[in-house]
Amino acid sequence: MPRTGKAIKDDSLLAAALEGLELQRRRIEEQIQEVRLLLGKGTGRRGRPPAVAGHTNGPRRMSAAARRRIGAAQKRRWAEYRKSNGRAE
Repeated sequence: MPRTGKAIKDDSLLAAALEGLELQRRRIEEQIQEVRLLLGKGTGRRGRPPAVAGHTNGPRRMSAAARRRIGAAQKRRWAEYRKSNGRAE
């Protein structure tokens, strides 16, 4: 889009342009879909299907024992780091 140096202040003009571009995009996407179907490529989507709306596995939970193991390992790593850099606490 060329820059004229003037800012477009009319929001309705921008909104109309956006609406027109979205309409063109929908038409183009429909035409692409038709061509894919003619070529036998289906939707063009491969791999894992999208997640079903509202269906999640929930947050992952960690056991207390696992948290302790991770904490102990982190403390060992920090102790080794401080030891190798000559800092003792």
